[in-house]
Amino acid sequence: MRKPFVVLTAALVAVSACAPGSGGDKPKPKAPSAVSTDIAKAGPVTLTVWDQEVLGGQNEQMEKLNAAFHAKYPNVTIKRVSRSFTDLEKTLRLALSGANPPDVVEANQGYGIMAALVKAGALVPLDPYEQAYGFRKRFPAGLTQLNSVTPDGKSLGSGNLYGVSMTGEAVGIYYNTDKLTKLGIKPPTTWAEFEQDLATAKGKGETPIYLANLEKFPAIHEFGVLLGQTTGKDALRNLVFGRGGAWTDPSIVQAAQKLADWAKNGYFPSDVNAGKYNDSPGPFAKGEGVFLIGGPWFAADLQKKMGDKVRYLLPPPAQAGGAPAATLGGPGLPLVITSKSKHPDVAAAYLNFMTTPQAMDVVTQTGGLAAVAPASAQPTTAVGRDLSAAWKTASDKDILVPYLDYSTTTFLDTLGGVLQEIIAGRKTAQQGMQEAQRDYAAFLAKR
Repeated sequence: MRKPFVVLTAALVAVSACAPGSGGDKPKPKAPSAVSTDIAKAGPVTLTVWDQEVLGGQNEQMEKLNAAFHAKYPNVTIKRVSRSFTDLEKTLRLALSGANPPDVVEANQGYGIMAALVKAGALVPLDPYEQAYGFRKRFPAGLTQLNSVTPDGKSLGSGNLYGVSMTGEAVGIYYNTDKLTKLGIKPPTTWAEFEQDLATAKGKGETPIYLANLEKFPAIHEFGVLLGQTTGKDALRNLVFGRGGAWTDPSIVQAAQKLADWAKNGYFPSDVNAGKYNDSPGPFAKGEGVFLIGGPWFAADLQKKMGDKVRYLLPPPAQAGGAPAATLGGPGLPLVITSKSKHPDVAAAYLNFMTTPQAMDVVTQTGGLAAVAPASAQPTTAVGRDLSAAWKTASDKDILVPYLDYSTTTFLDTLGGVLQEIIAGRKTAQQGMQEAQRDYAAFLAKR
């Protein structure tokens, strides 16, 4: 996952107990004919928006876009509440069950948050607004799937659309160009070349892959990239969405075994399970590691520290020029409308405004990876151009699969813990995937 995600079981219980829908009184969706797009007619409105865009470029994009929205609709004042990802999730439950909830929030996808909020009746489906704004037409099908949930909260990837995302994410491979030159290797064009590069780097005294896995969840990115080489995208999507397959399937265990082999071969730092994930750009920029597996969330810090000496590529395909391999990713955290909002039509206009091609210009100009094509802006850095091209390829070729922690309400802890044990050599790949499957089967049995 792109940011540390804490599954807050108590929080979800509180939402289910207090939010609309807990007593069978889920709000009924508006009819499309009842939707108003005349925001001026709404009169003076204060729209409360909660987001977690607290880093430099992210904060700048929100400030600029909120100001632009107010300029377009002077009768609407944006009251922005900005919190870290973890703090936002911790306070969200109280806000949604209180008397004055926010109108718009960023809510993480998956069973742990979005599906639970949908089940509790705490979110407004966007389908009634489709005719007015064309949310589904704006995004590739694979991206709208990840923001879609059935009304009962039991199934991801189908049902109503509940959120739209400003940014995109694809997990790939950053590389240090100075290191590649020193080692006499070029950016890999096939998976076999990448694995050979890892062996070459290790043989010449380098740490092939920088990984800091103290929080357990980071290794999910490495595992996801490996799964893209052993398992088809449809099978992975079905597994995460609970539509078929098991974590003990041979192709899944094969990927877990490869992760174990990488660790055994010394491809990770010796203190791999002790380093803090968010600190990764620092050591990598200082030369610890030839490659770094991650997503766009590292790009700004790496660019600042390394300039054009850091580049990025999608996981290489099996054959040069062949179909790209599946990888983790999808839309960034989506903006959703809370069911207690007093201004749902204004909130829908805000979601529309924040995901237009013109808004994507602002996202791009502030260093972000726009979820859909910008109107005119283009990335100005080498790594930014790499990410933009990778995102286009990933979207056009439909290769993105959901983050694995979406699979159950507790899977982040379960799978993260399992992978940490596999990397440390305390569990075999088979044992680890059996433990993951027990969590998965128990969740599906009571879903």
